[in-house]
Amino acid sequence: MSHQDGRSRQVSDAGVDDPGAHILHVDMDAFYVNVELLDRPELRGRPVIIGHDTGRSVVSSASYEARRFGVSSAMPVARALSLCPSAVVIPPRHERYAEESARVMRVFGQFTPLVEPLSIDEAFLDVAGARRLWGTPGTIARRVKTAVESETGLPCSVGAAGTKFVAKLASGLAKPSGVLLVPVDETLALLRPLPIRRLWGVGQRTAEQLESRAIRTVGDVAAAPVEVLSRIVGPAAAQKLSELARGIDPRPIQLSREEKSIGHETTFASDVADPAVVRRTVLGLADRVAARLRSAGLSAGGVAVKLRYGDFRTVSRSRVLVEPSDVAQRIADVARGLVDECWDSSQPVRLLGVRAERLDGAGSTMQLWNPDESWRDTESTMDELRSRFGASAISRASLLRPRSAE
Repeated sequence: MSHQDGRSRQVSDAGVDDPGAHILHVDMDAFYVNVELLDRPELRGRPVIIGHDTGRSVVSSASYEARRFGVSSAMPVARALSLCPSAVVIPPRHERYAEESARVMRVFGQFTPLVEPLSIDEAFLDVAGARRLWGTPGTIARRVKTAVESETGLPCSVGAAGTKFVAKLASGLAKPSGVLLVPVDETLALLRPLPIRRLWGVGQRTAEQLESRAIRTVGDVAAAPVEVLSRIVGPAAAQKLSELARGIDPRPIQLSREEKSIGHETTFASDVADPAVVRRTVLGLADRVAARLRSAGLSAGGVAVKLRYGDFRTVSRSRVLVEPSDVAQRIADVARGLVDECWDSSQPVRLLGVRAERLDGAGSTMQLWNPDESWRDTESTMDELRSRFGASAISRASLLRPRSAE
């Protein structure tokens, strides 16, 4: 989530264009919030925070109305509410966001097959080959924005430039709901005055190292000899930063990304010592992991778990499966065994995670008899029902909290 609240927004006039600015970066605006507003339109115009209203939850996304109070991503929800007491807190629904993300990505594919998703709510598009059909890069950028918003009801911002880095930078400057095209010959003029933290890959520690040597803007980085930068951040990072600061970014659109693992984790509102709660949580996490595996046409060849105690000590274990699987019940059975192996039950658990590893195409191995088949049929039916009626349409009985005795 961008920390920008919209007050420093930059957009291009309709006449600004450049055939060299053929790389688009489309970034959905406050994506989680705006997906929730599709279902709860009465909250439009109000400050909204996506997160759990518990002591340990952090902000996943915030509306621009909330950002103007200083609310930002990764901020504790308690802190966000102290800044903006009138904010409405909505628990995240990741399956719902995945559904809308798929719709958005299909819109991108209508304009060009050269689409590189970066995350659930952003992607690069190369429209150099789409000009005959759709027009100039500026025209295509505006058409993509209009199509996304008309077909999904979700706002987005679009940056257009000659490189990935500048296109991504431009979409951030255009937020919310804007289009910023950076002509190739104006790239350096845009970059020079920006703070170094705008450079891709510059985090807080790197920024502090550079600023301590009076290197504060992108122009300062571009003017500094690589040898000087190397003494501060190391040779590899120095070369990369120097090139980005001079507008050099030769990376092409990457059509396929090999996903090395798929995982989910949860932080409990209070430390958990009850084995029944831990086992139920493992199944819930495995359910979400398996659903993503099936959606991507993948199977897991291994399973890993992560536990974090109240003192933040973290342990993890992993195991290779005898046969790859995309079935939650199988993943959960293995994950529970791993938890039993590594959990010091005298120590309550703060965080629990389940991850599928060694990913491969589903169905890549043939078995005469597959013990997971009945579970796969059941879980595939659950996938279909969730797709038709929403992520909350069906759940396992074993995931429901038992009622307390009256």
